Amino acid sequence: MATIERHEKNDRLSRIVVHNGTVYLSGLTADDKEADTAGQTRQILRRADALLGSVGADRSQLLFAQIWLKDAGDFDAMNKVWVDWLDGAEPPARATVGASFALPNIRVEIQFTAAI
Repeated sequence: MATIERHEKNDRLSRIVVHNGTVYLSGLTADDKEADTAGQTRQILRRADALLGSVGADRSQLLFAQIWLKDAGDFDAMNKVWVDWLDGAEPPARATVGASFALPNIRVEIQFTAAI
């Protein structure tokens, strides 16, 4: 059986799980929850870069992203930041849905799966 590595874990979750050549990131939200959707998206993507890098992966190896938006009307603002971040890299499979969050200031959450 392949080894399962868990990083940055607490009682509730592991921020990163690596198994069989695949890295899974838990849903990420922005630290500054007062930022607008574009600002929160930029923060999340910077954090994803750091987390992926910590296990030897990067955005060019993304397989899938699940995006939750508080307001579907912010879809274009989020997408602009997303496309700029990809910076020509092949885009992953992706789904984006509207969601309500437990904390009212969260505007976007993104979960990633990538190859290593």
